[in-house]
Amino acid sequence: MSNYKVLIIDDEPIARRIVKNFLSQIDGYEVVGEASDAKAGFAEVMQNDIDLLFLDIEMPEISGLNFLRSLAQPPKVIIISAYREYAVEGFDLNVVDYLLKPVAIDRFKSAIEKFESSLQNHNKGIEQIKNDYLFIRSDRKHYKINYQQITYIESQSDYLIIHGTEQQTWKTKDTIKHIEEKLPSKFIRIHRSYIVNMNHVTALNRELVEIEQEMLPVSKSFREEVIKLFEKGN
Repeated sequence: MSNYKVLIIDDEPIARRIVKNFLSQIDGYEVVGEASDAKAGFAEVMQNDIDLLFLDIEMPEISGLNFLRSLAQPPKVIIISAYREYAVEGFDLNVVDYLLKPVAIDRFKSAIEKFESSLQNHNKGIEQIKNDYLFIRSDRKHYKINYQQITYIESQSDYLIIHGTEQQTWKTKDTIKHIEEKLPSKFIRIHRSYIVNMNHVTALNRELVEIEQEMLPVSKSFREEVIKLFEKGN
């Protein structure tokens, strides 16, 4: 199960405790930070790879909406506010949902469902895939990676490690099944945890594939298909 990292920014301690209490009743969510104002919240965003941000609007010095506008690549956001008049502005900034205080648990869970649905429609790790390159989010930045740079892709739980030429690596939150569906035909699955770029394969047998001196296992379930593809020179 995915473990989504959550940040809460609200100047009311009680409001922050309510959000943490609600999240404790839902599997797969970890509160990695909280802040009472936008300045402290910005530091938390920079220090953590946040999946979901719960954001208040009326806060000291900098409003929640202005804080959101200041982020070049904001995470998914659910606004929790006592003021309904900011809802239009919030949705103009592509927030997932806008909750009015006091928030009922059922309404809170509905917002969580919207968040999870938004990830299915637009996965957070693999932002965009073009004909010859892909964009990924890694370490709070977005990287453009040409397919020819990728040697192989490794799955580690809910994350992917994309291995590139010149020993480059990128880590992003995604699943191997999701990226497999997007990649061109020169990328083949050899194992439940590995996808390789055939252009970088230097040798193989029925058990192993060699890529730039790395030996990767070929599982029984993929073995015959891998051998056929290489025999055909695809």
